[in-house]
Amino acid sequence: MTFDKVKEILIEELGLEDEINLTDNLKDDLDADSLDLAEVVINLEEAFGIEIPEEDYPKFKTVKDIVDFIDSKLK
Repeated sequence: MTFDKVKEILIEELGLEDEINLTDNLKDDLDADSLDLAEVVINLEEAFGIEIPEEDYPKFKTVKDIVDFIDSKLK
């Protein structure tokens, strides 16, 4: 469920097709830059009702990194 919502936000914010996989690299595969990531994070915080500290942004290399981070916050 987390992946589906993350995928939806990435598609919307990055203007992507729905071919997003957990192993996709945000920068290399999805062409996301730091501004894109900041916008994605804002939407993730709103969607999941969590706070994502700016110092955690560099941890997000792949889609799976985001999903795992959110899942850990929701436990």
